[in-house]
Amino acid sequence: MACQAKAITLLLSILAVSLCKPSNGAGIAIYWGQNGNEGSLADTCNTGNYQFVNVAFLSSFGNGQSPVLNLAGHCDPSAGTCTGISNDIRSCQNQGIKVLLSIGGGAGSYSLSSADDAGQVANYIWNNFLGGQSSSRPLGDAILDGVDFDIESGSGQFWDDLARALNGFSQQRKVYLAAAPQCIFPDANLDTAIKTGLFDYVWVQFYNNPSCQYVNDATGLLSAWNQWTTVQSNQIFLGLPAAPEAAPSGGFIPADVLISQVLPSIKGSPKYGGVMLWSKQYDNGYSAAIKGSV
Repeated sequence: MACQAKAITLLLSILAVSLCKPSNGAGIAIYWGQNGNEGSLADTCNTGNYQFVNVAFLSSFGNGQSPVLNLAGHCDPSAGTCTGISNDIRSCQNQGIKVLLSIGGGAGSYSLSSADDAGQVANYIWNNFLGGQSSSRPLGDAILDGVDFDIESGSGQFWDDLARALNGFSQQRKVYLAAAPQCIFPDANLDTAIKTGLFDYVWVQFYNNPSCQYVNDATGLLSAWNQWTTVQSNQIFLGLPAAPEAAPSGGFIPADVLISQVLPSIKGSPKYGGVMLWSKQYDNGYSAAIKGSV
């Protein structure tokens, strides 16, 4: 009888712990790197608010271009002043935070001309930011956890080839893949890539897109969310601006509205992964206000 009581107590304890955990290990992803006044990468991770940080951006690559890492006012990769970020990357990873290289962006110069070109870009990223080796690693010797595809211009061609090539390196060391499509479904640039089923995380940009973002109510957003949960990825994130000024064409949702009106409607999805925010520069209390509800 005593053993039975202990077993029931243990079962209740396990149940209590599981109920206290965020659903599906949900968390917040943040973009960092596009404003020198947003604090260091280590400062960002030390807030305790984020489970993912996208270092943005590798803004030029492909089609014969020399790859360019643009970290705005933080440091100058061409002068070798970004290698110290390795210590910050390791500090974040030691806290269980995944740090990804974000490629593309809204103002970059990038394109892929062929499957072979995609393979060359993948090799460059592997050797300079991931588990490979190069004498010119822009961020030093720390190994990033993966790559975020923030492809907002050009054509949708060959991004699937890039995803496959990067995933191929997972035989040596896991390369996490993330995508940041616009909320209009399907995304013009990343549809073919996402259909490979290789992306661990898809954080959809529900902003600067009036037809599928929050506008007075969540009708358009929820309709688009339901479409996005059909893609082949285990975790779909609600991408939002961290402040009104972060998205000139709208999509900001006040924290109290997000918590009371939007999250309850999407957290029931088995693919719900959490919230993505653009960006650390604008996140002055927003992530702290929502993290207990994500």
